[in-house]
Amino acid sequence: MNVYDSARMADILSPLGYSLTNQPNGADMAILNTCHIREKASEKTFSELGRLRNMRKAKEEKDQGGMIIAVAGCVAQAEGAEIMKRAPYVDMVFGPQSYHKLPEMMAEATRGAGQILDTDFPIEPKFDYLPDEAIDTNLSAFLTVQEGCDKFCAFCVVPYTRGAEFSRPVASIVAEAKRMIAGGTREITLLGQNVNAYHGEGPNGRAYSLAELIEELAEIDGLQRLRYTTSHPLEMTEDLCKTHRDVDILMPYLHLPVQAGADRILEAMNRRHTGAQYRTIIEKLRNYRPDLALSGDFIVGFPGETDAEFEDTMQLVRDVNYAQAYSFKYSPRPGTPAAALEGQMIPEEVKSERLARLQALLNEQQLSFNRTFEGKEIDVLLEREGKKEGQLIGRSPYMQSVFVQSPPHRIGRIATVVVEEGNANSLRGKLKTGSTASAA
Repeated sequence: MNVYDSARMADILSPLGYSLTNQPNGADMAILNTCHIREKASEKTFSELGRLRNMRKAKEEKDQGGMIIAVAGCVAQAEGAEIMKRAPYVDMVFGPQSYHKLPEMMAEATRGAGQILDTDFPIEPKFDYLPDEAIDTNLSAFLTVQEGCDKFCAFCVVPYTRGAEFSRPVASIVAEAKRMIAGGTREITLLGQNVNAYHGEGPNGRAYSLAELIEELAEIDGLQRLRYTTSHPLEMTEDLCKTHRDVDILMPYLHLPVQAGADRILEAMNRRHTGAQYRTIIEKLRNYRPDLALSGDFIVGFPGETDAEFEDTMQLVRDVNYAQAYSFKYSPRPGTPAAALEGQMIPEEVKSERLARLQALLNEQQLSFNRTFEGKEIDVLLEREGKKEGQLIGRSPYMQSVFVQSPPHRIGRIATVVVEEGNANSLRGKLKTGSTASAA
């Protein structure tokens, strides 16, 4: 979602004369768009701010003008006042719900109005203020349809930094999708902190579900692939599960975090589902779409987690068999309920050993999944040139990176690839002889 937000900030700043640069050194404005999920996020932010301060000083010493320094995103939302205190040279600090106010904040900054802090949760949706035309479109692009979360998982800061669940109206999403497709986008990933809780107003005035939104978007000419992330098991409705069977352009890949396998830990996390219920959802999804590939999130070393409870997580991973997954050691996030739980002091070496075992199993499953494609044909969206001469990199329906030898004029096409090798993190193959590719 930060990728999407950063692109929209660039759209907003474009009419003011700003354009993107690949290097912060020499820039007229630098925005750190931050995430607060990981440990030490704020300290990394201050480290980067120190680098930017030095760049601004060097620019001023060369008489090349100044540099506006801003901090956006969830660290800004959670620690805005602290940023202002520790880094008084920062011009603007604003949360993820306020970036549509950038022109107004820029005007204040250029007038020398002092530090600007905006971490409110405004009543008006920021999406109402975004420009109609995007300055940058990609073959595969993100589209935010829902923000915030009402689930309040004990370890998570999202409800405090992104606010309550908000869903954009269907008409607004369809209009933005059409603009993206007109600009060359062929694959759209629908984004939300809890995307399958989507309940935006539909054309008939009633709330649409995510399944209905997907069906609406699938009718747009030129859209060839759809995905959505991130989902919560509680919101995997029957209709949404059926959508994976019924909508051809919905890719057979789903990221569905579970976090742990032990019911006591899931309850302490306030996940509001059990391991058995999660398994039932997976079974239902695979009944509707047998080739569905699954991804997940896992936290090891949650306060009070025993060896036996960690083994429950390992067993759930074996039962589900993931194509890809993300796994982390628990770290307390300030202000979350989990930070006050007993049992915080699981030794670091125990956490590390558990994480290593879990990741070894997940990596084994991912490699095994990739090797099942050897000798098979798959459709690949060719996205960009690779590092090797004559190499292109594309994306399979199952989210794997695919490397092929092909001339660059095929970028933007969906081509049939014969997979020759499945590796740990990618596939390698060759274009099918005589195959036709769909044009972008």
